[in-house]
Parts: sequence; structure tokens; C-alpha cells
Amino acid sequence: MTRVAILDDIHDALRDLPPVKRLAERTDLVIFTRPLASEERAEALRGVEAVITLRERSRLDAAFFADAPSLRFVSQTGRAGPHIDRAAATQAGVLIAESQGPGTSSSTIELTFALMMSIMRRIPQSDALLRQGKWVVPYGIGLEGKTLGLVGFGRIGKIVGQLGVAFGMRVQTWSRNMTPERAAEVGARAATLEDVMGTSDVVSVHLALNDGTRGLVNGSLLRLMQPHAYFINTARAAVTDEAALVELLQQRKIAGAGLDVYTEEPLPADHPLLKLDNVVLTPHIGWPADASYARFAEGAVANIEAWLDGEPANVVNPEAAAVRP
Repeated sequence: MTRVAILDDIHDALRDLPPVKRLAERTDLVIFTRPLASEERAEALRGVEAVITLRERSRLDAAFFADAPSLRFVSQTGRAGPHIDRAAATQAGVLIAESQGPGTSSSTIELTFALMMSIMRRIPQSDALLRQGKWVVPYGIGLEGKTLGLVGFGRIGKIVGQLGVAFGMRVQTWSRNMTPERAAEVGARAATLEDVMGTSDVVSVHLALNDGTRGLVNGSLLRLMQPHAYFINTARAAVTDEAALVELLQQRKIAGAGLDVYTEEPLPADHPLLKLDNVVLTPHIGWPADASYARFAEGAVANIEAWLDGEPANVVNPEAAAVRP
């Protein structure tokens, strides 16, 4: 029976999902609910021929593939990003498959608005003061009537725009392939990136990370933001100039930020963001929620099943098959 491992399921969220139960009936399935230390990895992965990786939690580099000589197939939840060394995988004869489907949309969208409301209504700060025995009523900033600027208008950005309109916000949006017609589909208007940054009350980033977006929201663009504006990022930290953002927040040149992603994760204990009271910070929780886990499990298991049936699908490095046919 083929041995399959699920890596880094730190919430033990997949075990009881129907597709995973289905996989367990067909394979010798092991689920690791904590990260594997390098010194134990070789023994833990002995005989494992396929793994399911949860987003970017697992670093699959040359050392990983050396520790898993039986490995033939990786089913990645979502896209196979920089956490997987594709060249090393191909050299080891390991196929990498991406999961298809809607992925993390709903949980990331919900967190986007949660961060907006948390920082604008100062919810975490109010909670902390109450726990200190202090009854301090903040001056809250609501969403209604504000201008929401979206940087990126893919699947997630589009739904954020729809919900922004539902909250009574004026929505303007930019993307590389933006047209007035696309924006109008959700009641938004197309704008230049400079206008989005400079005239929005809330700027929310929804960009995939690639060579064209890395560092796109640079210091010059961030400095266009209005003093009363808020910056929200539930996408990727590397699309922004984090140092410039920190400086603006420290100098109170923008009102605040809600962030779920950082240049270095986990966030270092001495990071300057942790010293600011005009930010709300979450530890990259945009995707780990029940609905996202369920979607990812279905896609990842489907890839394993196709591979077991001799018809691997959604493979990004098919040339690896020639290394160990």
C-alpha cells in the first residue's frame, strides 16, 4: 500500500474531512501535526512516496528531498510557491502538483474586513484596556461613506469590492488589466495606482506575488496616502516596502494599518511593528480556517488519487517523470 504523508497540519484540521478519510482507505496515511525537525525527518518520511503540503508551511528544498528518497509526488495545496525548490524536486524525480479551485478566498476576504474594522474601531486596543480595568471609549471610524482603494482586482479583490459597496463605501480599484467595465461589475470605478493610494480612506492590497508585483507598492506610493488613511495587507508582504510603511506608521503620517503578512515570518520579537499602537497584527491567518482547509483537502487529495491511478494532473514539472519513470 502506498505510504502518503500530510505535513504540518498544525490544527489537525484535515484528518476528519471526507476526502482525507477517502484517501486513508486507499493508502497508508500518516498525518504530522507538528513541524518535523531536520534530525527526525529522514526516519519520519521513510517509505513515504507522496506528501500533501499545506500552503507554505513546509520548506521543500534539496535537503528535504535527500531525506525522503522514496518520495515521488508532492500535492501542494494551492500554488507551488518559493517554498518548493522545483529544480531540486525535478532532480530528485519528484512531481509537483498544484491544487485547483477557489482556494482561500472566503477566509481571506473575511479577514480583510476584520482587520479594517479592528483598526478603525480600535477593537483590540479597547479589549486590552478593559482587561486593565480602564473604561476608555475610542473615537471610531466607520466604513460607510469612506473610499476603499483596492490594489489588485482578482478573485479576492473583486469580492472585497462587492462587500465594500455593500457597506456603503465608494470603491476604486487598480490592476494591470483593469478596465472601467470590469470595475463597474461590482459598482466600483477604475483608477490609476497613484489615485488609489492617494485618494482612498482605506487601501487594501490583493496582489499575487510574482516578478511584476514584488516591491510594487513602494515607498513613493505609500507616501501618497492621506494622513487619515489606513493600509490593509492580507496578500503578500513582499509586494510592499515594509520599512517605508513602518516609518509612516511611526511618524503618524498615516492613521494605521491592519497586517496579516510580513517580510519575515514568524515576526521577530523585536520588530518595530510590535511597538506601535496604531496597528492590528495577525500571524498570517488569512487562509487557515475551516472552509479553506476543506477546499484545499479536496483539491490535494484529488491530485493524489489521479497520481495513484497513473494519470497525474496539474503537474508543474512534468520533466521530473523522466528522472525516475
